[in-house]
Amino acid sequence: MKFKTIFKKKIIITACAALALAGCTNLDETILDAVPGEESSDAAAALAAAYDRLGDRTFTDNGGMIAMQEYSSDIALLPTRGSDWGDGGKWRAMHEFTWAPDNAVITDNWTLLTNGITRSLTAIRTIEASTDPQKALFLAEAKVLLAFYTYTTLDLYGQAPYKDPSVANAPLVILKADTAIDDVIKNVEAALPDLAELGTQRTHNGRVTKEAAYAMLAQMYLNRAVYKDRYNASSNFNFNEPAVDGNGTDMDKVISYSNLLINSGKFSLASNYFDSFSINNDGAKELIFAITQKIDKLRDGDNDLAYMSVERNQRVSAGNRGTNGSCITPEFYASWDGNHDDPRFQRHYQYADGTWFMNDGTTLSVPATDMVPGTTSPWFHFNRGIQFGQQYGPKLAAAGGFEKTADGRIKVSALVCEKSTTTPMDFTPALNFDNPTQSVLAQNQINRGARCFKFEFDPGDGANNGTSKVDIPLFRLGGIYTMRAEAYLRKGETGLALADVNILRTSRTRESLFGSVPGTPIAAISADVLYKEIGFEMYWEMWRRPQMVRFGKLDLALPESAKPATPPYKRIFPIPQGVLDVTKGFTQNTGYVN
Repeated sequence: MKFKTIFKKKIIITACAALALAGCTNLDETILDAVPGEESSDAAAALAAAYDRLGDRTFTDNGGMIAMQEYSSDIALLPTRGSDWGDGGKWRAMHEFTWAPDNAVITDNWTLLTNGITRSLTAIRTIEASTDPQKALFLAEAKVLLAFYTYTTLDLYGQAPYKDPSVANAPLVILKADTAIDDVIKNVEAALPDLAELGTQRTHNGRVTKEAAYAMLAQMYLNRAVYKDRYNASSNFNFNEPAVDGNGTDMDKVISYSNLLINSGKFSLASNYFDSFSINNDGAKELIFAITQKIDKLRDGDNDLAYMSVERNQRVSAGNRGTNGSCITPEFYASWDGNHDDPRFQRHYQYADGTWFMNDGTTLSVPATDMVPGTTSPWFHFNRGIQFGQQYGPKLAAAGGFEKTADGRIKVSALVCEKSTTTPMDFTPALNFDNPTQSVLAQNQINRGARCFKFEFDPGDGANNGTSKVDIPLFRLGGIYTMRAEAYLRKGETGLALADVNILRTSRTRESLFGSVPGTPIAAISADVLYKEIGFEMYWEMWRRPQMVRFGKLDLALPESAKPATPPYKRIFPIPQGVLDVTKGFTQNTGYVN
């Protein structure tokens, strides 16, 4: 993540030594963009390092937040596919809820998040000691970043480390979610006066602004009741308890902060839902706070949110393919029954000459005139959204490049799986595991599972599958509407909740192939209907596991995707065993064995 035009020079940053916490990684020789003005400053460099942890794996990599928040949910999973994605069972465990304190995904994410805490604390300490003319602004941003990393750690693990950055050799303090959530909220609210409004003081949606803080506060208040009573057996959380400052309730605060964003006039819902997840989404009007990604050969942006679902024989260019990994659960796919005409479900791509890629065998060729930027390699465009059934696309010619028709167009053919060439690339929504308790597919079953093509697959330079300049939304206007609708519903204001859901439905339109018609409103709402609607709007955006906890869904079995019914203690993850072994103060979470 980079400060775009604000940080212009490359520097070497050493940011970890001053405040070493458990899980801190070495920042020596991390190359980041530098500072405003003529010369780099330590304050800006330290702040850049704190921002960079968001986009360096944590919220962009397959093993990061998507594994923690989506693979553990009713939306997605990463099954073992024949010879691929076994990896000691670490991916399966995230959906089967069989993880242990030594699970590599859980351990890696603890390291990433606590490193984000460390970088933020380092930034606070460095900025406090600086004379930078933007000291107040930088300090407010660093404090909100600290709150965001801490909040995310509390959300996942129930505990988080902290050291007072103003005290030399400060002792390690272990924060607990049930009490720390109030302080996290207070710290963000206290930073608001010194934050810039979006677009002022050279800010953009890749930096913490007042608007980004409003979005965070809405989310924090929405989940506050869960943090205070995480193991409530009936999931009967007190969402309407008094707010931290005593003014109104938690849900009143969600509505208030959401209103500040919705009524600001700075953001708008994209009629093409998928524009917010496209290569050209830099500065998109729906994005409030996002991870800015670039392909700049310093640390290129990550393509995993697109790459992971795409099959290995699906190619956007001759040198770029997918990896046949994650998929949609049968349960989430079934939730769309009767809603396949919703503009958020799927969208076909139209080429400049008018050709629509139908992906049903009727499109025999597409023009070869779109080129991967900076190359002479033709660019093939996938459809977006949830893809299922037999897949079509280009094949590689024996001499290299895509197969072409006699008139030079890209030939479109029925595809087969790369690692099982007798298996048609038929993305069956049903997984039908041989053992219903294990998400394991045989080699001739690797086609199974509907796929998520929500994020556009960036062809990069035409030869690297893993790079992307698609900005990753952390907060966008659509999510704000879902939070406000939920708050209204929890206050008993069902009419207002229904209105917000229908704004989301009818603001999106289908492609011109289907007359550009808007989505269809619904007539009534309930908790179950709202839960489903939130999924339609927010799938694959790393928000689902907390939604499931709030709605009392996480403990339930998902029998079609190998997730059993689970006890309430699995609403949070264990503290990694390696942390317990070396760091005094941490105790293992309830239900997990030390």
